[in-house]
Amino acid sequence: MVVIHFTAMDSCKAARDRLCDPQFEVSAHYLIGNDGAVLQLVDEAMRAWHAGAGRWGDVTDVNSRSIGIELDNTGAHPFSEPQMQALEALLGGILDRWRIPPERVIGHSDMAPLRKGDPGPRFDWRRLARGGLSVWPAEGAEGDFTDAATSFGYAPDLSPEARLAAFRLRFRPWAEGPLTPEDSRAMADLAHRFPVDGGPGAA
Repeated sequence: MVVIHFTAMDSCKAARDRLCDPQFEVSAHYLIGNDGAVLQLVDEAMRAWHAGAGRWGDVTDVNSRSIGIELDNTGAHPFSEPQMQALEALLGGILDRWRIPPERVIGHSDMAPLRKGDPGPRFDWRRLARGGLSVWPAEGAEGDFTDAATSFGYAPDLSPEARLAAFRLRFRPWAEGPLTPEDSRAMADLAHRFPVDGGPGAA
């Protein structure tokens, strides 16, 4: 899979220095600057320390099963057009080389929602989905939100509140309050079309 992050640092140089310093025990395969410059820091075939503790579907060692992409962004401002264009070009190549389906492009907040919030509510997941580089929900038949979230990939041991918050951060960042029918229908559609570990909706 591919995991997208933001750096939450003041500059691309500061992020690069941190990712390349062994004492911090953190790394990523790629770092994309706000200006669109792409730096490869770790070979795609090698393990990088970008994900940490977390889970997506049955995968509990995400670092060993993923390519990590860091975006130069503090989380407080929009992602630039050059940066998004560079990400789209990079993702297209990665998905082709490794035969990764678009539903396996996730955010750090998807696999570690109790610890992480990146790439955050300003990241344009719908744009990636329009380009076939990620997924976006339609309104399906209403179903059980908890079961559907597990089928899509969210960890089954998350509390209902944590699961709803993680889903909304990515797919409905404007939504507030308790679970709504719109949340359930969107989640049911994602689970039907993109079950993380296979199922009746799998391609």
